Amino acid sequence: MILEVAMLQTKPGSKSEFEKAFAKASRIISSMNGYISHELQHCMEMEGKYLLLVQWESLEDHTVGFRESKEYQEWKKLLHHFYEPFPTVEHFEKVDLT
Repeated sequence: MILEVAMLQTKPGSKSEFEKAFAKASRIISSMNGYISHELQHCMEMEGKYLLLVQWESLEDHTVGFRESKEYQEWKKLLHHFYEPFPTVEHFEKVDLT
């Protein structure tokens, strides 16, 4: 399992519109091959800041399967105009401590 992590900073005054658009975009990502789950969290200290966590079966499910799909084009259309600056996306893998 891979965890995609993105810190999202949205433009001032766009909270309501962004959250409505994200609800629509959630249906897109949740239908993708290799998708496990996702959550969006709103920062309590900074207006317009969100944390997006997405679990994928593999890195390629996100970087190739999703990002190179026609569905990703719709995702971009719904969400990318809200970001300022554009977010950095990173991927994490659980460390086995046993």
